Amino acid sequence: MELLQEEYKSYITEHMEENAASALSVKDFLLHSPVYYHGRLHVDTLQIPKVFSEDTIRIFQNIVKITYSIFTKVIREYLNNSEYRKLFPFSRELEELILVPNLYDSLLPIARFDIFFNEEDHTFKFCEINTDGTSAMNEDRLLNQALELNPAHTQMKKKYQFKSFELFDTWVETLLSLYDTYEKKVEKPYIAIVDFLENGTVTEFEEFKKRFQKYGYQCEVCEITKMRYQDHVLYSPSGKPVDIIYRRAVTTDIMARYADVKDFLDAVKNQDVCIMGSFCTQIIHNKWLFKVLREEPTLSLLTREEQLFVNEHIPYTNLLDENFCDVKQVTEDKNKWIIKPLDSYASKGVFAGTDYSEEEWDSIVHENVNQGYIYQEYCPPYKTENICFTDEDAEFKPYTNMSGLYVYNGIFKGVYSRLSDGGIISSQYNEKETATLVLENSSEK
Repeated sequence: MELLQEEYKSYITEHMEENAASALSVKDFLLHSPVYYHGRLHVDTLQIPKVFSEDTIRIFQNIVKITYSIFTKVIREYLNNSEYRKLFPFSRELEELILVPNLYDSLLPIARFDIFFNEEDHTFKFCEINTDGTSAMNEDRLLNQALELNPAHTQMKKKYQFKSFELFDTWVETLLSLYDTYEKKVEKPYIAIVDFLENGTVTEFEEFKKRFQKYGYQCEVCEITKMRYQDHVLYSPSGKPVDIIYRRAVTTDIMARYADVKDFLDAVKNQDVCIMGSFCTQIIHNKWLFKVLREEPTLSLLTREEQLFVNEHIPYTNLLDENFCDVKQVTEDKNKWIIKPLDSYASKGVFAGTDYSEEEWDSIVHENVNQGYIYQEYCPPYKTENICFTDEDAEFKPYTNMSGLYVYNGIFKGVYSRLSDGGIISSQYNEKETATLVLENSSEK
């Protein structure tokens, strides 16, 4: 992979004007694509795509296999053991939703495992787990389409064979196969893709809607607050009885607007609609999971291999609270820590000590003590050189890499690649995205 990376860089360096012009064409393409929504462009890409060997893909598959086994054990223990539930910071209302049986053969239908993966030595650490609201399938699809405008990649295709991931049809097929195990299934279910649409990636929902229709199913993108429940039937805003919910509304948003979604929640509680995924996925989504994983009684649930996996790959995590930690330790060793909201998404309010001066870090930490934040071991990420021609100072520089592993019912299905020239990869800071490819017939010795 290093050789391929150097070939991309060499071609770009020798043809800077051509590549700079192509970057503007790519940006224009994206501005007129479904990744422009809610009044802004949601991707900013780099010139060199992320390319993995087939050997690395096999490593990703194994990571998913072990992680999924661990997570299903944790969810099952939570559902069956009232004492174990006390380890998690969930309200009575949320716990009630989590405990509603989903009536199909999966505890975790869809997720994205975000990891910092070192491509040189294959070591890695988890960053966070996304379950409800797992997204960016459209970004990956359109970034791969945009590669056709990239002269450096066009040149590489003359020498190498690449393949990309398909993330839409594979999810539709997974959802439908799980529904086939649903205890109350009907012959031709009506499907609703559900979210608070002012927050949701509606253009992505519309793409999924097209795919469900391609498979012969009626589907509707629904504003969750406008769904109505009557006589044990949940109705879409258009008045259609709903059989399957593809839930994109994240749990934190639902709990924050609990009264506004009463009809939706009553249908779920009464098991009058099939919900993918159910609220038990919040056990994995919540960042407190990393603390629970590294301690008893969770470790006793796991095999020896799984215990070693947790100890090596799950970063140390604790509550940024005076009752749980020595705040002075967090402030004095700033490069060791990152702080995050306990339950949020899109990297909202995330701070890495390495990005700040000692004085700035001290202030940030003290502002967030006892405010529902965690502090977590900061993992020095793997970096690769790349160039962003839409930046004012377009030049090659090292970018932090994060690999988001898509998981559909325990099976690895693809990667979403994000990068940053800072300590945090977040749309709030300087996040970039690239197309993700697999180099065919490749192996690393």
